[in-house]
Amino acid sequence: MKLEDYGHFEDNGRIFCITRPDTPAPWINYIGNGRLMGLVSNAGGGYTYWVCPRDSRLTRHRYNSLPWDRPGRYLYIRNEKGELWSPTWQPVGVTLESYSCRHAPGYTEFESAYDGVRARMRLFVPREDDVEIWRIQLENTSSAERTLSLSAYVEFVLGHALVDLINQPNDQHFNRTDWDEEAQILFATKNYWVQYSKATVAQPNKGWDKEVFFASSLPVSSFESHKETFVGRWRSETDPHGAHQPELSNSLITAGDACGALRSHIHLAPEASLEFVVLLGVSDVHDRSAAASVVGKYREMAAVDEAAARLESWWDGYLSAVTVETPDESTSIMLNYWAKKQTWTTYTAARSAGYYHGGLLFGTGVRDSAQDLLGPLIADASMADAKISTVLSHQFADGSTLHNWFPLTGEGEKTGHSDTPLWIPLAISSYVKETGDLSYLERRFPWQDGGEDTALEHLIRSIDYTLYQKLSPRKLPLFGPGDWNDTLDYVGRQGRGESVWVAEFLCYGLRETSELLKRTGHSRKASEYDEWYQKIADAVNALAWDGEWYVRGFRDDGGVIGSSQNQEGQIFLNAQSWAVMSGIAKPERGRLAMDSAYRLCETVRGPKILSPAYRHVDPGIGLATRCVPGKKENGAIFNHPVSWAIIAEAMLGNGDRAFEYHRRTNPINQAHDPDVYKMEPYVWCEYVTSDEHPEFGQGSHSWLTGSAVWMYRGALDWILGVRPDYDGLVVDPALPSSWESARVKRRFRGALYDIAIHNPNRISGGSTSLKLNGRPVGGNLIPHTDGDQFSVECTITP
Repeated sequence: MKLEDYGHFEDNGRIFCITRPDTPAPWINYIGNGRLMGLVSNAGGGYTYWVCPRDSRLTRHRYNSLPWDRPGRYLYIRNEKGELWSPTWQPVGVTLESYSCRHAPGYTEFESAYDGVRARMRLFVPREDDVEIWRIQLENTSSAERTLSLSAYVEFVLGHALVDLINQPNDQHFNRTDWDEEAQILFATKNYWVQYSKATVAQPNKGWDKEVFFASSLPVSSFESHKETFVGRWRSETDPHGAHQPELSNSLITAGDACGALRSHIHLAPEASLEFVVLLGVSDVHDRSAAASVVGKYREMAAVDEAAARLESWWDGYLSAVTVETPDESTSIMLNYWAKKQTWTTYTAARSAGYYHGGLLFGTGVRDSAQDLLGPLIADASMADAKISTVLSHQFADGSTLHNWFPLTGEGEKTGHSDTPLWIPLAISSYVKETGDLSYLERRFPWQDGGEDTALEHLIRSIDYTLYQKLSPRKLPLFGPGDWNDTLDYVGRQGRGESVWVAEFLCYGLRETSELLKRTGHSRKASEYDEWYQKIADAVNALAWDGEWYVRGFRDDGGVIGSSQNQEGQIFLNAQSWAVMSGIAKPERGRLAMDSAYRLCETVRGPKILSPAYRHVDPGIGLATRCVPGKKENGAIFNHPVSWAIIAEAMLGNGDRAFEYHRRTNPINQAHDPDVYKMEPYVWCEYVTSDEHPEFGQGSHSWLTGSAVWMYRGALDWILGVRPDYDGLVVDPALPSSWESARVKRRFRGALYDIAIHNPNRISGGSTSLKLNGRPVGGNLIPHTDGDQFSVECTITP
C-alpha cells in the first residue's frame, strides 16, 4: 500500500493524521514536560514514566508482545447491548465506523465512532504539572438516549521497570493501593524500590519515593486496583472481565499485580455530548495533598483548556525559532516541524525511553547528550546549558568521563570508549557559537570525583586526557573497547588497536578548542593544540590513506579494517566524512574519499555504514561482524553516519550529493512503501536495512537516534548554509542545482534573520554574495550587531 492509505500530513506538516489503525508497526508520539513523559501509539499503547524510564516507571509496556503494543491507556466503552469498544481501536479491536489518530508536537488525539457514539480523546501533559490528561468528549449521534458504562484503565509498574520485567512474580508482593473516597482518587505505590541494574543480594531497604494517582472528573461509582480481578483469569485486555460487570470490585491490594480502573456511568440524550477528563499523575509518596490539588485543578475544564493553550503556545515558540521554505515539501516538513520534535524528544528521553530502547539498561550517555543538545540549542539555549552542566558533572578530574548514567540514582559506568570525553568540545563550542557568550567558559562545574573547575578547564582536560594518556606511539588514539561505533568492540581491547575515526574527531576538537583558547587569551595552549592537530593529521594521512579512501582503524594484532585489503568491510563511511569535517583531508583527497564512499556504499535508499557487509564472524573486530549482514552496524543504511556524509559533501561544495543523501533518507520518502519500511513516516529511525539483506528498506529503532539532530543541523547549517559562528551568522549554502531559491528565518542572539537565498544559475555549490538590509557584506559572515530584525539577501554565483 501507499503511505496515503495509512495517513497524511495536515496543517502544513505540523500534524500527522493516521487514518488506518492497523499500521505496519506502532506509530508513536511523545507527550511530556521533560519530567513526566509518555509514549503514545496510534492504538493507545505506550507507557508513562517520571524522569527515568528504568527507575521511576508508572505504567507497563510488554516488549515483543503479541498482540502488539500492550498494554496502554485504555477507555472501555460498554453500550446497552453489552458490546465493548475503545476510542483508540485497541485493545478491543472491533471495527470502528470511523477512526483517526493525530500526532502533533504537544499532543496525540484520537477520533472514532461506533454504534452511534462519537469519541474524541486528546492526551497531553501540561508544562507545569506532572499529570497526564486524557481529555475525552463523547457525543450521541443517534436519535435515541444512550446509557454507557465507562472503564478507564492502566497497568502499573510502580518503580523499577527492569525488576518488574524480570522479577514480576516476586516484585508485585510489595505493591500497595489506596482509595481516597473523599477526593475520589486511586493511589498506588511500592514498598520496595530496587535501584540496581546488576545481580546483587544487597537490599536498598527503601520504598519507591513516588505515588501514582488516577482520577476522573466524572463521578466514580467503583474502582479496581488488582489486575487479575479486572482482566479475569485466562483473559486479556481485549475483553476484560471487569469491563462487563455492572460495577467493579473496589478491591485494594497490599500485594499483587497492580492496575488502575475507574468506572463511571453516563446518560446521553440524542445529539448531546459530554466532556470529562481522566488524570494519571505522580507525586511524592508522602504528599497526597499535592496530588489532590492537581486533580482538583484539572477537574475544571477551564484549567484543562488553559493548560492546553499554554502548551500549544510553548510549541509555537519552540518551532518558530527556525522556519524554512524550500522547493522540496518533504524537506520543509521535516525541518519546520518533525526534526524539531524529534530532537526535543532525543534531548528529553535520551537513547533510553523508546519502543526499541526500553530504558532499562543504559540510561543517559555523555556522547548522546553532547549531540542531542544541538537541537534545542537554537530555540532555547538554557536547555543546552542544562545538558552541558549534567555532562560536565559526570567528568572526572583527569578528563575522562562516565560513558552513561541513570539520572535518578547517579549509577553509571566508565567503559573506556575512546570517543566519549571528546564530545565535550563539540558541546561547549556549539553553545558558545550560538550564544556568543565567551564568559560561559569561566563558569564552574563539579567533577564526578569531587571538586570543581571552569568549563574551559573541563574542555581542556577532555582533550589532554586523549593526547597524553590515550595515544599510540604512532600518534593515533587507542581504540579501546569501542569508539562511536560500539560494535567495533574488540578492535582495541588489548590496548594496541588504533581508531582513525577518533583521530579525525580529536582533530575536530583540537581545532575548535584552539579557537576558543585564542579568543580567551590562552595563546600558549592554543599553539600546543595547533601543533598536536598537525601531528595527528600528518599521522592519519601517512598511515590511514588507502589509496582512494581512509581506513577505519588498526587492530590489536596489527591488521587493518576498512581497507581494500579486506574482503569484507572494505570501506567505512565515517572515516571519509570526518576526514573532511575535521579538515585533515585536503579538498582533492576529501573528494576522492567521498566519491569512493558514494561508489561503494550508495543504495537507492542512501549510503551504507560500511561495505560490503561482514559475512564471517571476526573475533578481532567484534559485534559488527555478528550482526546480520545488511542490518544495524553491519552494512545497514545507518542514518547517523549518513548525516555526517551530508555535511562533508556540503563542505566540499557538492550540494547535489548532499541533498541526494538527505532526500533519500528522509523518512517521508522512505515510507513511500510503508509495509516495507514499517516505521513512522515523520521521524528518522536509527537505520534502514540495506540491499545486503532480503528485507531491504525496512526501518528500525525510530525516534531515539542521534541521526535526528545531525540530519536537522546538516540540512539547516550546511545545505541551506545558515549556521552560527563566534562572530556572527554564516550564510554559505550548498544547494542542489535543482533549487532556484530557498528561505530561512532564524532567531540568533535575540534577533530574527530573514534570509532569502537565490540560486539563479542553478549550480551545486559556489561563491556567495551577501547583502544585509540592502547593503553589501564581504565574505559569508553576517557580523553580530545590535538589532531586532535583519533582512539578508544571499546570491550563489559560479
